[in-house]
Amino acid sequence: MKRWLEALGDLLFPPVCVHCGGLVEGGDYRHLCADCGAQIEFVHPPACEVCGHPYPDAILGGTDCRHCADLVPAFGRGRAAVLLRGPARSLLLELKYRGGRHVLGDVEAIFRRSPLLLAHVQGARLVPVPLHPRKRRERGFNQSDLLARVLARAAGLPHPKSLLCRIIDTPSQTALDRTDRRANLKNAFALAPGHDLNPGLRYVLVDDVFTSGSTLNSCAAALRRAGCLRLDVATFAHG
Repeated sequence: MKRWLEALGDLLFPPVCVHCGGLVEGGDYRHLCADCGAQIEFVHPPACEVCGHPYPDAILGGTDCRHCADLVPAFGRGRAAVLLRGPARSLLLELKYRGGRHVLGDVEAIFRRSPLLLAHVQGARLVPVPLHPRKRRERGFNQSDLLARVLARAAGLPHPKSLLCRIIDTPSQTALDRTDRRANLKNAFALAPGHDLNPGLRYVLVDDVFTSGSTLNSCAAALRRAGCLRLDVATFAHG
């Protein structure tokens, strides 16, 4: 019934592509036209084992990757579904800054077309990167939590667990360099009250974008302090 209603709605009010602004008529996505959908840059192996950026910019194993060369990861491996360019970037901007939850179906479709990422999260419990309560009130949602939910559904995993909380309301990372990003997020996260970890489980932190890795690394350090032994990370995109 839901799909029938969506098809009827699309017929009466054809959706507009969030990237080019044209009408969406056919294709694999509901909010990207066929031409823009074909431009999505999926991450394929070989890719950096730490940050997930694909070869040739990353050397298999991650030790010489220019995107994470100065990162000392508190987690094991990292994977991303796509590169943060073109239509994929437009989808994320629509979700993150315009409250466009309607694009989550397309995000899930992208996850389902990302076998490297789906294999990476199998058998794990997903943990979304948290927002500070003030930021969550302003935005109305946590995009990492929404992404973790659709990734869990695409991978057939249990509902994500919000194990972490952000205890320091840090300034935006946007204008900071790598060194300042790390300093800005030092001790910004902690295990959420009332939660504990199962040392026998593998956890995967989920965020929207891997940029410098500072946010994910700070979250990973908090989980390590709480006793997490097996920890990896996953993102929708690598930026």
